[in-house]
Amino acid sequence: MAKAAKKPLTKTEIITNVATATGLTKKEVASVLDALAGEIKKSLGPRGPGSFAIPGLLKIEKKKVAARPAKKGVPNPFKPGELMDVAARPAFCKVKVRPLKTLKDMV
Repeated sequence: MAKAAKKPLTKTEIITNVATATGLTKKEVASVLDALAGEIKKSLGPRGPGSFAIPGLLKIEKKKVAARPAKKGVPNPFKPGELMDVAARPAFCKVKVRPLKTLKDMV
């Protein structure tokens, strides 16, 4: 039985392993990974649908989080009886990655 790897694989190691397993060249595998990254960028970009799925493995979703206004005189949860000011926070997009069934079954 092989020992579990102590460090995650580097990009070069992943490309080498996939090239060996598929019989493709390292350049071809690297171009496939670049194309996949480009498709993810298009899907999660401002004009895309906001989600991207790699079938059977994972689903990447973009979620918009609303802005929060500034508040004054809010009770401090760490020091009871003391009031504090909470700064405003602008709206932003959050990226959520969910594992799908096949990936869950691998682990």
